[in-house]
Parts: sequence; C-alpha cells; structure tokens
Amino acid sequence: MARPFHKMHGLGNDFVIFDGREEPLPMTEPLARAIADRRTGIGCDQLIVLEPSAVADVRMRIFNHDGGEVQSCGNASRCVVGLTGAHTIETGGGVIEGSADGDRIEVSLVEPRFAWDQVPIAYPIDTDAVPMGWGPLERPLAVNVGNPHLVFFVADLDAIDLVQLGPSIEHDPAFPERINVNVAQVTDGAISLRTWERGAGLTLACGTGASATAVAAIKSRRVSSPVRVTMPGGSLEIAWAPGEPVRMIGSATYVFGGEIELEALGE
Repeated sequence: MARPFHKMHGLGNDFVIFDGREEPLPMTEPLARAIADRRTGIGCDQLIVLEPSAVADVRMRIFNHDGGEVQSCGNASRCVVGLTGAHTIETGGGVIEGSADGDRIEVSLVEPRFAWDQVPIAYPIDTDAVPMGWGPLERPLAVNVGNPHLVFFVADLDAIDLVQLGPSIEHDPAFPERINVNVAQVTDGAISLRTWERGAGLTLACGTGASATAVAAIKSRRVSSPVRVTMPGGSLEIAWAPGEPVRMIGSATYVFGGEIELEALGE
C-alpha cells in the first residue's frame, strides 16, 4: 500500500515527513535508513513521523539518516509548524511551541541545560570549558537544547576539517548518547557555523546546532541576543536569555509531495 509523504527542507537540511496521526506508521531503524537513502530511497537528512499527542497538537518522531531515533530537530520543527499549523509539538526533548507569519516561522525550543549529567557527559566535568581536545579543537562549551551539543569557537572556520574531526568527537566514549559538534567563528557580533550532526554527518544547516551555538556565544558574552547564525544553507535568527527557552526564527520550504510503496524497500 502506498503511503503519502512530504519532502521539505530548512536551509537545505532536508526531511521526509510522514503523517501517521490517522494511519499509524510503525518505524524501525532499517526502514528509516532505507527511506533516507539518497540512491535507493527518497533521500533525506532526517525522517519525520507525525503521531497523535496527549500533551500537544502533534507528536514528532525524528530518525537520523543512519536510522537512529533522536530527541529534537529545530529545522524539522519549523517544517512541521509550516506543514500542519501546529502551535505545540511534542518531541523526545520536550514540548516546543511554534508559530508562522508568512515565510517567517518561529519555534521556541526547550530551556538549555548545562549540567554534565543533563548534556549528558559520562562523568562530572566543567561544561563551560570541557577540558578535552581533538586536534585544533579544544575546551568546548557543552549544552543540551533538546539534544546534546559541543560548541567550539575558532579564529578561522575554514581551517577546520570537520569531516575528519567530526566522527571521532561524535563517538568519543565521554558522550554516552553521542554528540553533535559545532564549530563557530564570531565576526562583528554575528556567528558563522558548521555542524557535524550525530547520525547524519556534515549538514547544510542544523537548527539545534545554531541554537546551541548562539546560547554558548551569548553565555560567554561573545555576542548579544538576538544573534544571526549563518550556515552553508542560510541564516537563522536566535534569541535567548538565561532561564528562558531558545527562540529560533527562519524559513521552512515545501519541496514536493508523493507516495511510496514501503514494501518495495524490502525492510
């Protein structure tokens, strides 16, 4: 039986979205991986399955390109708001709020968490300057904004080979749930960013990465709120103050809709 799907992206970070609110869609890691395959499936960075929620307008489940399920995705959240008109979304990282004003979609993520066991890290450690290093990257700030992130500030973003360094940091035993890796450069009060996303690799944009990086830059007084965060796929505006959720404003683009015979994927 063919299942309808939607293809959307936020600044080039692309998603396949299935609406399982009326007809449930059981999802497994092999099936998610097959759908996300860009040669033999539909192709995406993340697969999104919408489900009913008892605490929000909709529940959003997120599966990375490698098939693993994760808690939060900022760019996908904006796409779900744009697609469904939802004002509240239940995620594995908590309930978030969203609103749309034409092409401007705002999503309020959860309040950042900085404690070592909330990131999480395997042992007690200073999360404002984690005493670890990988080649030229060292002493990052660690934060959870619905999923776990490290943020490294560097003088020359282009000099960092994130494709080489990202996997070893993501899979370091210090991070029991793996970790997203952000490398940022601050210039004239704005942030340039590249993100190695756990389970997806180097992406054109990462909404939670932009949020985590903005929080780290504001917390360390490198920038003031709100701040523009520019990634290879485009820019987001991020606002945050201590004790409050992170607010993210950006676009969400509908690409096309279609149907797929899931049985044909052989998973």
